[in-house]
Amino acid sequence: MECRVLSIQSHVVRGYVGNKSASFPLQVLGFEVDSINSVQFSNHTGYSHWKGQVLTADELHVLYEGIKLNNVNHYDYVLTGYTRDTSFLEMVVDIVQELKRANPNLVYVCDPVLGDHGSMYVPQNLHPVYKNKVVPVADIITPNQFEADTLLFTCYWHSVEVSDCVCVQVMDLLHKMGPDTVVITSSDLPPRLGDRFLVSFGSQRILMPDGTRTTQRIRIEVPKVDAVFVGTGDLFAAMLLAWTHHYPTDLKTACEKTFSVMHHVIQRTISYAHEMAGPGRRPSPAQLELRMVQSKADIEDPAIVMEATVL
Repeated sequence: MECRVLSIQSHVVRGYVGNKSASFPLQVLGFEVDSINSVQFSNHTGYSHWKGQVLTADELHVLYEGIKLNNVNHYDYVLTGYTRDTSFLEMVVDIVQELKRANPNLVYVCDPVLGDHGSMYVPQNLHPVYKNKVVPVADIITPNQFEADTLLFTCYWHSVEVSDCVCVQVMDLLHKMGPDTVVITSSDLPPRLGDRFLVSFGSQRILMPDGTRTTQRIRIEVPKVDAVFVGTGDLFAAMLLAWTHHYPTDLKTACEKTFSVMHHVIQRTISYAHEMAGPGRRPSPAQLELRMVQSKADIEDPAIVMEATVL
């Protein structure tokens, strides 16, 4: 049966970010992807120069109305990422709510891009929109530690001794806001495998046949890479969508496959970038563009290179 995704994200002519990072991998895995480009830029903003246009909330509404008038606004998933505009974000919520009324089984996957390492990437006025409107209608969210704290309006991680239990409590609080699946993509918790790793966590509430709910929680340690990539968060959210679709009640396997895809794409990218840059030279943004097409086989069938622990 055909599975269709509405992906509302940024677009670049050159490189991989937003819809460019999400669409090809999802299509490789058998999903039909309808893309609305929240921005259309020449390239991502990590380059010295960029040009392009930004879609307004009204323009988003016009595009959606066109789909709706043709009666082809039928989706199984909605996927969203980075945005800087409150009215645009509120329009996204309106569209998600309408699509969920038409299909109560629709799954909304949201990467609530707010910031990292204590700093906001977006205007402060987006925070209450995410907290009060976006997250409550989301089914899957992928915040980092800073974003999880920001959504909860707390520094919970730093108020007590850091442990797995703290992360479980944070994910439980995020569940109470609405989403049944929470994956905290990175945290400051000390890795057991050494300081060359990052610790990530996931939690999934599952409705059992008898009407009760059970929760699966996992912990996974991911190798650090000494480079700055753009588009990896967009790829991660897309792969989590895909693998939770294939393993809807097995978050452990879904996360192992998602993180393994990320590992293979990043390793291929960093190897290529260093080769192009030459010995002792730092790769440029162009050289660090994700090697997406070259990673097609790993996206389709990733070798599992990291194992999640069930908490």
